[in-house]
Amino acid sequence: MEKCLLSIDWDYFIYTQDSWGSYLENKKSLLDLWYKRYIQTKARGEDIRKTFQLSSEWEVFWNKIKEHFQFVNDIKVYVSDSHALSYEIAKKNNCNVVYLFDSHADLGYGGLSSLDFEVNCSNWLGKLLKDKLIKEANIFYSPYTAEKPEYFKPMNSTYNISYYNFNKFDKCILVSVIHLCRSGAWTPPWLDNKFTQFIDTLGIPYKIVNCPKRKWDTANIDLSDKIYYLMA
Repeated sequence: MEKCLLSIDWDYFIYTQDSWGSYLENKKSLLDLWYKRYIQTKARGEDIRKTFQLSSEWEVFWNKIKEHFQFVNDIKVYVSDSHALSYEIAKKNNCNVVYLFDSHADLGYGGLSSLDFEVNCSNWLGKLLKDKLIKEANIFYSPYTAEKPEYFKPMNSTYNISYYNFNKFDKCILVSVIHLCRSGAWTPPWLDNKFTQFIDTLGIPYKIVNCPKRKWDTANIDLSDKIYYLMA
């Protein structure tokens, strides 16, 4: 019997023309670098918040999901910052199929050799395939992604990977587990309250696993703070 993990990255809904983001997940990339970027852009007379746009799609997303995905009665929902947790969730719950909504495919960047590294936020889906924990991966790219399926030709020719347009998707999938990922290295902290609303709108109890709250308070940054963040 197929067991499906539905994995959703918050960056699926966020558009930016700049190449913000980091595959390194630590305190610096989750918060300090965002303050550094804020200070640097402000010095140029710019507002970093205006370089990010949150699609209104997040407000109707769950309604659209429920048109094509059916949840089991005892479905488990996990919330984390790192998307790498999807590897452990799929393994622990014996999922053999993944449906991913994301701006990044997370198949591993740098060809098949990138799957020789330990599990991280950029290769967890490819690792699930390589380790034969899942038999297929299904990817819905964000409308705002800069990636293309052909970037992953080695993976696409080796594993069972499909890419879908959500607006043209006509299947009905039974979901056993849901993972909601904030990806704080890619998504700005001033949108965290919207992320919380997004989770709550699902209307299902969830477990938070290592998703620290981020305090965004640019009104009270003093000189020592600026020096600290600029050294990040």
